[in-house]
Formats: sequence, structure tokens, C-alpha cells
Amino acid sequence: MGILGTLIIGFLVGILARFFKPGPSGLGLIMTIILGLAGSVAATYGGQALGIYHAGQPAGFIGAVVGAIVLLFIVEAVRQR
Repeated sequence: MGILGTLIIGFLVGILARFFKPGPSGLGLIMTIILGLAGSVAATYGGQALGIYHAGQPAGFIGAVVGAIVLLFIVEAVRQR
């Protein structure tokens, strides 16, 4: 998958991450989508680099959602300090 495909998937993942993450986020929708993109890119390329999954596998999408949710938790924890 190319970078454009990863960005499109990241956009969708950002929206899903906001939906699945419990509680109020304190972040706007645009910031949540940007963090979803970043988490998606990190999880996609990180998982492929570690050999956990290959491009085009459904595990990559699941990994991207989990990565985006983790990144949302981290950013919220830092912003609360």
C-alpha cells in the first residue's frame, strides 16, 4: 500500500479511534483525525517492519486502529499535566 492509501486509511482510523475511545477526549475532531493518521502510519509501518503482518492484511487495519487509540490516550495524558 502506498502512502496515499495509508493516509486514507489513517483518516478512517482517526474517526474510528475517536468512536472507540471511551470518555470525552478534550480534543477537536480535526486533531483527533490528525492523531489517528499519525497512529495509523506508525502502527502500519511499525507492524510491517517487525514482521507482524504484511501490506494488505486485515491485521494492519486493526493495528492502525489500536495504534491511533494508544496515541490518543498518550496525547490526552500529556495535555492534562
